[in-house]
Amino acid sequence: MEACRMEGESKEKLASVSSLVTVFENSRTPGAASRVCKLEIEHHCPGGRAPPPAEPWKEPNLGETLQRSEPRMVSRRYLSSLKNKLSSGAWRKSCQPGTHAGLGTQEPEEKKIVQELLETEKAYVARLHLLDQVFFQELLREARASKAFPEDVVRLIFSNISSIYQFHAQFFLPELQRRLDDWTATPRIGDVIQKLAPFLKMYSEYVKNFQRAAELLASWTDKSAPFQEVITRIQSSEASGSLTLQHHMLEPVQRIPRYELLLKEYVQKLPAQAPDQADAQKALDMIFLAAQHSNAAITEMERLQDLWDVYQRLGLEDDIVDPSNTLLREGPVLKISFRRSDPMERYLFLFNNMLLYCISKVIQVGAQFQVRTRIDVAGMKVRELTDAEFPHSFLVSGKQRTLELQARSREEMISWIQACQAAIDQIEKRNETFKAAVQGPEGDTQEQEQLQSEELGLRAPQWVRDKMVTMCMRCREPFNALTRRRHHCRACGYVVCAKCSEYRAELKYDGNRPNRVCFHCYTFLTGNVLPEDKEDKKRGILEKGSTTGSEQSIMCGFLQLIGDKWGKSGPRGWCVIPRDDPLVLYIYAAPQDMRAHTSIPLLGYQVTAGTQADPRVFQLQQSGQLYTFKAETEELRDRWVKAMERAASGWSPRGPSDGDLSD
Repeated sequence: MEACRMEGESKEKLASVSSLVTVFENSRTPGAASRVCKLEIEHHCPGGRAPPPAEPWKEPNLGETLQRSEPRMVSRRYLSSLKNKLSSGAWRKSCQPGTHAGLGTQEPEEKKIVQELLETEKAYVARLHLLDQVFFQELLREARASKAFPEDVVRLIFSNISSIYQFHAQFFLPELQRRLDDWTATPRIGDVIQKLAPFLKMYSEYVKNFQRAAELLASWTDKSAPFQEVITRIQSSEASGSLTLQHHMLEPVQRIPRYELLLKEYVQKLPAQAPDQADAQKALDMIFLAAQHSNAAITEMERLQDLWDVYQRLGLEDDIVDPSNTLLREGPVLKISFRRSDPMERYLFLFNNMLLYCISKVIQVGAQFQVRTRIDVAGMKVRELTDAEFPHSFLVSGKQRTLELQARSREEMISWIQACQAAIDQIEKRNETFKAAVQGPEGDTQEQEQLQSEELGLRAPQWVRDKMVTMCMRCREPFNALTRRRHHCRACGYVVCAKCSEYRAELKYDGNRPNRVCFHCYTFLTGNVLPEDKEDKKRGILEKGSTTGSEQSIMCGFLQLIGDKWGKSGPRGWCVIPRDDPLVLYIYAAPQDMRAHTSIPLLGYQVTAGTQADPRVFQLQQSGQLYTFKAETEELRDRWVKAMERAASGWSPRGPSDGDLSD
C-alpha cells in the first residue's frame, strides 16, 4: 500500500510539471491564458521551496490580483550584495526538516531533504522553460518578423540559458525523480550529483553576462516599441506570475548556492553508517567548487562594473579604457607646488598598471575629472618625504612626471605608499634592489647626482621648490624679479637662471622632445662641449653647496638671525657646520643654495647660552664680534651650543657618525 501511495504521489507531481509547462506554452499567444488554469508562482517563497503541487492552480482572488498587477523591479543594489547572500542560509530559515507540507512525519530526515530538492528543481525547470521557450523564443520570432531589433541583442540578453534549461530538464530533474521513485531500493543521491555537478560550471558564463544583459534589456525596452510589447505581454500573463523578466533572469544566478545549502543539510542528516555518506560528501565538495565559479563570476562582473563607472567619471578616454585593468585605490590628495606656497587639491586613481593624476572639472558634463598626467607603474618609485612644512607628504617619481603629494593624515599617506608599492612590486620584482631615483632635500647630494646621472632624461625629475633656493644652482648668482628669474631644468630638476638654462636636449621620458635643460645636463645628454665662456668658473670661498643631511654635516637647520649685523639677509638663515669643514659655520639664505651668504670661523669664539627673557637665544662673541641666533626650541638651542663649543675648541670628527648632532 505504501509503495502504491508513493507511486501515485510521483505521478501527480509529474503531472503538475507537465501542466505547468502547458500553461507556459499557452501563455505565449495573447488571450491563451484565459483558456487554461491560472498559474501563480511566488518568486521569493521561504527557503526557495516550491508551493505544494495543488496550490499553484488555485484561482487568485481579486485583492491578490490587484496587488500584483504592477511588475516588481529589481534594485540596482541587489547584484552587489548578491555574492554575500549566496553563502548564507537566510532564505531557508523557515525550511527546517520535518516541516515540509504534505509529507508524512515518519519519513527519514534525509529523504525529506531530497523531496525538497526535487520540488524546488521542478519549480526551477518551469522558470527556465519560461525564460528559454517563452521570452527567448518570442523575442527571436519578433526580431525575425519585424526587424525592429537585432537577433544578436536577444541572444546576448539570454546568453546560454538554452543549454542550462536543456541540462536541467533532460538530465538533472529526471535523474532526481528516478532516484526518489526508487528510494526504498536505492536510498542515495550522492552518485547522481557527482555525475552531473561538473556541468554546473556552465553557470559562470551566464552570471558574467548578467549585468550586460540587464543593461541591454533596459536599453532596448526604451527604444524599441515591438521589443517592449513582447516583454510586457509575457510579463502580464499568469505564467509569469506578475514578475518582470529581470526577476526571472535572477533565478539561475541564485540556483547553485541553493543546491549547496540543501546538500549540506542532507549530509548532516545522514546516519553515520549510511551508504551514501562518502558519495554525498564528495558531491557536496563538487557543488562547492561550482559555487566558487559562480562567486568568481560575480566578483569579475562587479569589478568590470566598478571599472566602467570609473572610466565614465574620467571621460572614457581611449588611451586609458582597458577592461583588463584593476582599480587598486582612488581618493583626494594635495599637490605640493614648486611655485605656490599653498597645496592644490587633486584626485588620484591607482590602477595595476598606471597612476592617473586628475583635477575636478568645474562643469561636470559627462566626465567628472580631467586627467592631467598618466604615470606608468613600471619604473615608478614612491617614498615618504620628511618635510616639516608639509607633514604626511610623499613622493611619486615616474618616467612621465614626479609629484610631491600630501595626504590628510599619516595613516592615509602610508596607505597610498603601500598601495603604490604593491603595484610596483607586481610589475617590477626584478628591480627590488634598485635605489630610488630621486632623493629629497634631506638626501645625500653625491648620491642624488649619481642616481640622476644614471637615469638623466629617462624619468621625470623631482623639481626643487622655488623657495628652497635664492640663487641659481649652477652659476650661483642671486635671483631677482627682473633680470635673473627662476627656471627649472627638465632633466635634473634644479632651479637655474635663464642664462644657465638656455639649452635644449631631447628627453626620453617626454617622447624625445627637446626640453629646456641646464648646461651640465646638456653636456651629459648630448656630448657637446660648451664654449670656454660657458664653462664653470673657479669656486670662491663661499661657493660651497649647502648640505642638508646628517651624513654631510655635524649640525644643520634654520636659525633666526637677530641684530642689524645681518642686514637684508635676516631674519632666518640655513646654518650648517659641515663634516668636511667642522670648524666653520656657513649661513645660507635657503637650504639648496650653492653659495653661502657668509661664513664664520668658529675657532676661539665664546658661546653664550640663552637669557631669561628668551631661553632659545644664544650668542657667539670674539674680539668685538658678536653674532646673535635664536633656535626654534630650547632643545635645538642646546644642540647648537654644544656643536659650536666643540668647533670653538678645535674638535674634529674622527668617523662618519662621530659627534653627529643633526636632527
